[in-house]
Amino acid sequence: MNWRDHITSDPRVCHGKHCFVGTRIMVSIILDCLAADMSHEEVLSEYPSLSREMILAALAYSSELAQERVVAL
Repeated sequence: MNWRDHITSDPRVCHGKHCFVGTRIMVSIILDCLAADMSHEEVLSEYPSLSREMILAALAYSSELAQERVVAL
């Protein structure tokens, strides 16, 4: 899975925050939903313009971010 196929950043859309291609849905919103224990099916029900592949892309994106940066606890 290459998350770059599904996630983009454009300074003219959502202030440059990472969003799913063709939408104004920010990746952070979907990650928040998953962190709140929403199932993939629930997320897709709330955001019907997304696909299962986009949810997986969000997880791959967050995994890559976690490898690049240390967050102080």
